[in-house]
Amino acid sequence: MKKGNTIFFENKPAILSYAAVCGTKESEGVIGSFADVVLKDDMFGESTFEKAECKMLSTAISLAVKKSGLDEGDIDVLFSGDLLNQIISASFAARNYDFPFLGVYSACSTMSESILLGSTLVDGGYVNTAVCATGSHFASAERQYRYPLELGCTRPPQAQWTVTGAGGLVLGRSQKGVKVTCGTMGRVRDFGVTDVNNMGAAMAPAAADTIIRHFRDTQTEPADFDLILTGDLGALGSRILKDLTWEKGFDISANHVDCGEIIYKVVESEFQGGSGAGCSATVLNSYILEKMNAGLYKRVLFAATGALLSTVSSGQGESIPCISHAVRLEI
Repeated sequence: MKKGNTIFFENKPAILSYAAVCGTKESEGVIGSFADVVLKDDMFGESTFEKAECKMLSTAISLAVKKSGLDEGDIDVLFSGDLLNQIISASFAARNYDFPFLGVYSACSTMSESILLGSTLVDGGYVNTAVCATGSHFASAERQYRYPLELGCTRPPQAQWTVTGAGGLVLGRSQKGVKVTCGTMGRVRDFGVTDVNNMGAAMAPAAADTIIRHFRDTQTEPADFDLILTGDLGALGSRILKDLTWEKGFDISANHVDCGEIIYKVVESEFQGGSGAGCSATVLNSYILEKMNAGLYKRVLFAATGALLSTVSSGQGESIPCISHAVRLEI
């Protein structure tokens, strides 16, 4: 059933298993004790950062499948994407498996988009199982979108750190575990931000638009959720989101948290916190789902956010269009 831009899943696909890999810097924060694999070296034994990113993603996918108790032959489809040109981390990771691959891209919102698409196929009976995964690497993203690390450029105070990490989960049919009950498809929003360092300000309007439409489509309000979780806004973007939703009559300040705010240690050198496709993927597939399965959170609205820019568009002076897809997770 669909109402507005929200799809309601009659059969409520379940998260059968999940796994997360995080980098050295990320392991010092809240997810360090929850991630399945913590890197001792962000090169992960590879010769390039891009190869390390691909290996992280493959590791998260393989671990999620293994933890589900299924064989790779039982997986019907993989939904995955990343931040690199032509989503090479996801595409190259997919060549390690025999199951079909559907590459998706909505930048840092790829995790929630993958869950939304995977749940739609599982709910409709088109597939029995689907893997949803994404990741990012600080060093590969920095030299693609900003500057080579060797230049040692000064980071402005509005900047975030691209998370080195990857996360994946397996969707299927089960009476147990966390269920995906509905999902709201995002719309592209562009408020004219052109600063490639200020991702929080660029993405906050898209997050507000999707979250508000979810409330209206589902006839819910902020108090109905234990947690309203955005993906990659950081501290500044989170404050902007709260202001934007409050202006529309929805006060989310009591139960909203952003993955970018909590993934690192809260110290001044972390600027606005984390971003990147691996930010929400790593936090969700470790800390959040562990807390849900422990019964500490019963209902979570997960709305990852993505900035749909490229080095070409930024170089041509374009503003930054953004998107946010949301899925509701319930015990």
